[in-house]
Amino acid sequence: MTRDQGPSAEREPPPATDEGVPTADLLVEQPPATTRREDGSSAAGGPRRSEPPGPSRRPWSPRRIPAALTALVIAAAAGTLLFDVVRVRAGRSAAAWRTRLADELAARPLDDVWIRTGAVVLTLAGLWLIILALTPGLRRQLPLKKPAGQVQAVVDRRAAALMLRDAAMRVPGVSAARVRVGRHRIRTRAEVRFRTEAEVRADLLDTLREQRDRLALARPPRLTVRVRTRRK
Repeated sequence: MTRDQGPSAEREPPPATDEGVPTADLLVEQPPATTRREDGSSAAGGPRRSEPPGPSRRPWSPRRIPAALTALVIAAAAGTLLFDVVRVRAGRSAAAWRTRLADELAARPLDDVWIRTGAVVLTLAGLWLIILALTPGLRRQLPLKKPAGQVQAVVDRRAAALMLRDAAMRVPGVSAARVRVGRHRIRTRAEVRFRTEAEVRADLLDTLREQRDRLALARPPRLTVRVRTRRK
């Protein structure tokens, strides 16, 4: 005897076996069908909302190497000092390096060369860590336009330069091209085998502008094109 599972449940017949032993019934429940209305809403989920596209920025670098080096130096210094403090608390004498360091710091004046050098090194290291913490890094990547939602994509500068170079090589009259993609400018140098330089430059600008728009960069760099006639 089986129970009624409602209109959304379908019963599948038990599969036949070699021994003729009946198996249990399998109930498959189908999800309720949703109907779409004219205003773009559905009967199950309500009106659909489209999120406005947010600003596209470079993703933040994890900074694994600087973080690992900083943690390693701090852990080594703190562990060494803590070990020596524990030895002194246990009744043993302090380490020679700690006694000498304390004597040097107490005897040397503030205008000493070594004191100034150490202060400059520590200041530069602190500034370096602050810059790493406040900047996203990944300068070789260019952010793409961010559509509605949380999708974020970037393109490498070298890959963008290769695509632009391939587009430049398809321009009639160009025998060689070199493209460098920066954050604010795209520099292109091309050699002309035939046609005039003005015609080739105009075609290059149109082709590179079209290819740059296809990349869908969040902040398209400016184009700079230089052409010269190839000498035989």
